[in-house]
Amino acid sequence: MVAATSGTSTRRRRRSGLPAEVTSFVGRRQEVAEIRRLLAASRLVTLTGPGGVGKTRLAVRVAATLERAFADGVWLVELAGVEKPELLVPTVIQALGIRDQSTRPPLEVLGGHLADRRMLLVLDNCEHLLRDCAVVAKALLRAAPELRILATSRHVLGMVSEHIFPVRPLSLPDAGPDGSGPSDAVQLFAERAQAVLPGFAVTDGNREAVEHICRRLDGLPLGIELAAVRLRALSVHQVLERLDDRFRLLTTGSPAAVPRHQTLRALIDWSYALCGEQERTLWARISVFSGGLDLEAAEAVCAGGGIAAEDIVDLVVGLVEKSILIPEEHPGAVRYRMLETLRQYGRERLTRSGEAEQVARRHRDHYRNLAAEARVRLFGPGQVRLLTRLQLEHANLRTALEYCLTHPGEAGTGLGMAADLLYHWVTGYSLAEGRRWLDRALAADTAPTEVRARALWADGWLAVIQADPEPAEAMLRESRAIGERLGSQSVLGYVAIFSGMIAMCRWDPKTAIARYEEALARHGATGDPVGLALALVRLSLAYSFLGDSARAVAIGEQGLAVCEAHGEGWHRAYTLMALGIDVWRQGDTRRAAAMEQESLRFNRSLDDPLGIGVNLEVLAWIAADEGRYRRAARLLGIVAKVWKAVGAPLSGYGHLVHFHDECEAAVRRALGAQAFRTAVRRGADLPSEAALAYALEERAPDGAAHTAAEPSPLTPRETEIAGLVAQGMSNKDIAAALVIAQRTVEGHIEHIMDKLGFRSRARIAAWVKDRAHTSGEETPPG
Repeated sequence: MVAATSGTSTRRRRRSGLPAEVTSFVGRRQEVAEIRRLLAASRLVTLTGPGGVGKTRLAVRVAATLERAFADGVWLVELAGVEKPELLVPTVIQALGIRDQSTRPPLEVLGGHLADRRMLLVLDNCEHLLRDCAVVAKALLRAAPELRILATSRHVLGMVSEHIFPVRPLSLPDAGPDGSGPSDAVQLFAERAQAVLPGFAVTDGNREAVEHICRRLDGLPLGIELAAVRLRALSVHQVLERLDDRFRLLTTGSPAAVPRHQTLRALIDWSYALCGEQERTLWARISVFSGGLDLEAAEAVCAGGGIAAEDIVDLVVGLVEKSILIPEEHPGAVRYRMLETLRQYGRERLTRSGEAEQVARRHRDHYRNLAAEARVRLFGPGQVRLLTRLQLEHANLRTALEYCLTHPGEAGTGLGMAADLLYHWVTGYSLAEGRRWLDRALAADTAPTEVRARALWADGWLAVIQADPEPAEAMLRESRAIGERLGSQSVLGYVAIFSGMIAMCRWDPKTAIARYEEALARHGATGDPVGLALALVRLSLAYSFLGDSARAVAIGEQGLAVCEAHGEGWHRAYTLMALGIDVWRQGDTRRAAAMEQESLRFNRSLDDPLGIGVNLEVLAWIAADEGRYRRAARLLGIVAKVWKAVGAPLSGYGHLVHFHDECEAAVRRALGAQAFRTAVRRGADLPSEAALAYALEERAPDGAAHTAAEPSPLTPRETEIAGLVAQGMSNKDIAAALVIAQRTVEGHIEHIMDKLGFRSRARIAAWVKDRAHTSGEETPPG
């Protein structure tokens, strides 16, 4: 018998079985650090993720950074070409350079060789040998106490001791209104493009196209690299145009790569082959979803035709374990997302199966039912959950509506669905999109039904919010005509509310009040709490506008009672907003601010831009009245960004615009033009969460600190005295505390008032509080 040897002359000499990197490694710093941490705590870590996501490159990079930590080296064992399970252990033995001619079983030889070695073993591409890899890993970890294993696989190994690390695609450029941010995906594209097209750079002329390519490919490294190779013959814009047929376009990879990594289709074919028959069917059916799905949707849409509803959960788990579906945590539920590249592959398979139309219709039916449920259960304690769910399902709702409006005979269903989603359009950043869906559906289905009447007044409301009254009036007239023909108190009641809103925007409160009173009578007759709450909010605002505070408050409190009787939050928040305006006009700024902030907290929980915008407006007016001019200016900057996103200032509340103008003029006078512009800009520059924390006078969340306060116009001594004034100290007390003459204190206070343009000590106190909050310091104690 010949003993096994290591193949090196000095056994403890550090060795590495890692390949040299021939291309640059992009991004992944956080992932590298986290995997290193996991390997320090766990002996088996498995990197999982879809094909082409970069598991191998990441594992090799991690291993390279750990060479000094393992006396016996770090070793890569490539298993992609190992087709038979019995070749697994011999492949590992060969990769480690073990020479053994004995008759012992290979696993025994391998275990004996590793028994007293401190080594990191990278098992790459385990997915097609799962059971065998798990058996070998378990045996080796038992035999070698100092061994660590880092595995890569599209499917988890399924061992109890296994620590799973999902590898995500590369970070994508931001798609939000603030513009592009740093992106590892774009960096990878640029570096690979430079390799095939020397001198290539991402410029202002091609940046948008490059970013679109990276998004369309989900940040998948292999897809991005294959796309970059195409720049040998195509421009960036031509590559983007051809990505709809990505599996044909992305067919040229490195000849040194394993065959399935040379084309995108071959890569995904391999993943498809690893799935069971029912998993393949589910993959294809899930491809009808856009933007993700939850388990309930999978059961409703994908069951049947060989898959029982009760089997869906296990099949979903199987697709997660194979990295086809990516689980994402959301409040109250887990959702599942499929990379767009995998989804398109699934769509091709679904089309070939002949099930595409049937599954698409079931998808439409599921989301039509969800929209109907949201309308029925709108006014009650489940409101936030339902509206939040609709926001998560926005892409699927679009797909369902598109089905309705592109299939003969389905326009009426689409019209009802678009109308049912009214509060989804209103509470999200989707006013313009909601109008487009309603306009399309109204044009496609012209029958004078109650559904059409409801869609017309819904579309009219969105137009009013967008400060577009002429189309709104036309739609409300048609809706009223249908309502009168059908004798529908509900339709006529809502038409009256939105007609009153148009009158208020035209500064005609008397007409508005008449319309709101009509709406109250009609909705009272039908017992519709939604209509009652809407009418009461608007009626309270109208009486406040006329200066009739007693009626405004009484009606507002009636609206609160309706909401609280049903456990309703959204209309209650708007009622608090309306009451806050009247309380502010009465001069009770502290109570008014408390009402607006309570309303804002709810609107923030729903991310309702319209409600948030009005709350911020009123808080700015209150701050100006209190002499907290920099706070008012910052709030005006914050709210300007909100209105820009909504598309119209004070949407639906045009009669309040003079308060905004008066506030802005007063703050500009108090601060001066330059200081005003600076403060407004600082408010606009605040990240969303920090901005709302500032408005609520909360501490800014971690990582989102407030901007620093502007330099003070006061001297250090004046600043000190202003702080003591804010604490409620008299001139005599201040003089005693600072050991200076009382007359000197009085002179300093006069200078402070002159510099700040104030006439009272209370204004000084408010100014000090404003600066303390802006700088993130504690407000001086009172």
